[in-house]
Order: sequence, then structure tokens, then C-alpha cells
Amino acid sequence: MNIIDIINKKRKNEALQQDEIMYFVTEYTQKKSITDYQAAALLMAIVINGMNSDETYFLTKAMLESGKVRDYSKIPGIKIDKHSTGGIGDKVSIILAPICAYFGLKVAKMSGRGLGFTGGTIDKLESIGFDFNLKTGEDMQLLKKCGLFIMSQTADVAPADGVIYALRNSSGTVESIPLIASSVVSKKLALNADYIFLDVKVGDGAFMKNIGDATILAKTMIDIFTKFNKKTVVHITNMDQPLGRAIGNGLEIKAAIDFLNGSFECDEIKDLIYTFVSDILVATKIFKTKKEALSAIDECIKNKGAYKKFIEWVTSQKADIAAINSGKYFAPKYNYEIKANSSGYLSYKKTEEMGMISLLLGAGRLKKTDPLDYHAGIWLNKIQNESVKKNEVIATLYSSKPINLDVVSRFLTNVDIKPTKFKATPTILKVLSNIK
Repeated sequence: MNIIDIINKKRKNEALQQDEIMYFVTEYTQKKSITDYQAAALLMAIVINGMNSDETYFLTKAMLESGKVRDYSKIPGIKIDKHSTGGIGDKVSIILAPICAYFGLKVAKMSGRGLGFTGGTIDKLESIGFDFNLKTGEDMQLLKKCGLFIMSQTADVAPADGVIYALRNSSGTVESIPLIASSVVSKKLALNADYIFLDVKVGDGAFMKNIGDATILAKTMIDIFTKFNKKTVVHITNMDQPLGRAIGNGLEIKAAIDFLNGSFECDEIKDLIYTFVSDILVATKIFKTKKEALSAIDECIKNKGAYKKFIEWVTSQKADIAAINSGKYFAPKYNYEIKANSSGYLSYKKTEEMGMISLLLGAGRLKKTDPLDYHAGIWLNKIQNESVKKNEVIATLYSSKPINLDVVSRFLTNVDIKPTKFKATPTILKVLSNIK
């Protein structure tokens, strides 16, 4: 068996067998006998020709079996995991996790870095000095101590996915349903939670551009989870506009901290998080009804219980509390205010473009080795459908380096100001589940 035959087979749109997929995963990620360019060629063939359900299952299983599966069965309580497929301004996991832990759920989560134009949870939390590199046993200690942790992929947890994930980001092979599904599911299975809650983003600012593909991805992941006997709920959510006002690592942490202190970016993100958490609390039988759950969430924000849980959690993972208290984790050297050239109702033409502008400011990576500027990003003073007056500030760009006027021009090109309000798309488009 050799990688050239496997590449050619997939290039011809032929289905790969389990032993061929296992060979690729093992030889590339462990034995290193397959080069980056050969692996990238196979990934591109998969992007172009896809994989059937068996191939996707075999790839997931191979990546899962490249490491160990964690066993949290001795820790009391319901273990849950939540994952998003990635969007612009998506800081939901950082807000949701401490709220769920406040209600006694055990949140075990593995996250990744940014892919393409989307931000990564690890990148965002690293802006406050957060430590993701948990040693064996530290994850269990965190679950016992404060009820949650977020970790990066390690040498013993889905390590093959970590290697392939980094290559996808720098080889134009991110947008593939089988690759996304196998990557997400292998990480979730490695942490062995009782319930898996997924947020599949759809729209211009997501990897899934239409509801059809998003539904296929959701069903693909549910199918794999069902084969592994995992209870799963998938929310398909709108990413035709940035999620909230904050885009960028430190800026999104600031927005998350503000949320947990009762200051919400906008109604849309508040409604989304309240819906997510209430659905989790009802599915796991913490509360009987959605009404009871929503009321309890509101109270835990008002009494600062969720914020205290956040501080307990990030302190346990070595975050810089002095920087959090002083706000110095987000202290950009440069900023540029962009003003409206007319009055009306604001619309951003391309949500993906907002992610690319944030990347160009320093908040993302063009290559997997690129450093991040944790102070770079965009604050949307005005979001979709909000009224704006001529010369009013619609957005503020931030960076640790001087802001290039070409980036400003690119932002303005992406702005459209309409004379009247337009019909808004619902934030949650569809919910799928295998829970009976």
C-alpha cells in the first residue's frame, strides 16, 4: 500500500477502504512517511470528490484511535460537550460553558485554533494567558474542582486530527463536509461526554454556505455519533451576519466577560445563548421546561454566579487574572473609526469579508506558523439593520501595528446603507437530534 495509489484512487472519485484510510492517518500523522504535500493532495481530492458515509466513519474512527479516549465515568454528574463549526465573532462556547457549569453540568471540551477566516476558541482564550496544554489527569481535576475545562489536542487525545487540522488551514482544504465532520466528531468522542451539543453555522460567514449543506453536515455528524451511542443535539444557526459586535481574540473575550456581567453586545447574541443553554438544561433534565430554564439563566447572570464560575475556571487554567481585572488583555496600540457616508440602515455585504479584514488586522493566520495579534479586531458600533446617520461611527478597527488604509477601504467597500429596514433572517434555523 502506498500514498500515491490512494491519492489517485480518490482523485478518480473511488471509495477508499478502511485499511487505506488507516494507512494514510497512521503514516502521515505518526510515522511521518507521508509528506505535507502528499497529504494535502489527498485532502484536496477529498474536498473535490467527497467521501461516502463509510469513508467518513472510517476516517473518524482512525483519528479517534490514534490516541486515547478519556474516562470520566467516576466523576459524578452529567458530562456534556459543545462545539461550533466556526463563524465570525463566535464567542458562544466561552460564555456558555461557565453558565452550564453553574447549574452542575460537567463541561468537557476540546477546541482548536482559527481556521481560515474564522476565529478559534483557543486563540481567543490565549489572549488572557489561558493554558490549554493539560497534562494527563489535569482535565479530571478541573471537572471535579470547577465543573469544566477547555483543552487543546494533545499527544494522547485525537492527535491525528490535530496534525490534519493544521494542514487543512494552510492548504485550502477546510471546506469539506467529511473532513469537518470527522474532525469535530473524533475530538468529541475522545472526551467521551454523555451529551454532545453542536452548533453548525450556515451562511456567507461560515464554511457551510447554504442550509442544504449545513443539514447534510449535521446529519453526517449525528449519524457518526449514533454509531458510537452518543446523545446529540445540533442547532443550525445563521452566519449571514457577524455574531454580535466583537470580532477578534481579546475583543471577543471582553464581550464574553461583559455578557457574563449582564452587558450584552446585542439582543441576537443574548437570545442565541439563552436558547442554547436552555435547550441543554432541558435535554439533560436539569429543568423540566424551557421557561424554567430561561428564568434560571437570567438569574445566574444577574447574581453574577456565571461570571464567578468563569473566573474560577480561567484561574484554574492559569489565566492572567490581573490582566482581566485591569482590562489590559485588550489594549490595542492603534484604532481607526470608520464613519457612515450616508444615513439609513446598515448592511454588511459579505460576512466572510469581515473575517478576512480581521485576519489582515492581525487577528488571524494566513499560514499556520503566523503569530497572532491578540489586540487586533473589529468592533461593530453598528450591526445589521441598525439605523445610522451620516458621519456616525459604524465600526472601529484595532491593531498593535499601524492600520493600513487599504484595509479601511476594503471595509468600506463591504458596507451598504439601505433606505429602509430589510427582513432579518432568524438566528436559529433548524434543530436536529437523535435523542428520543
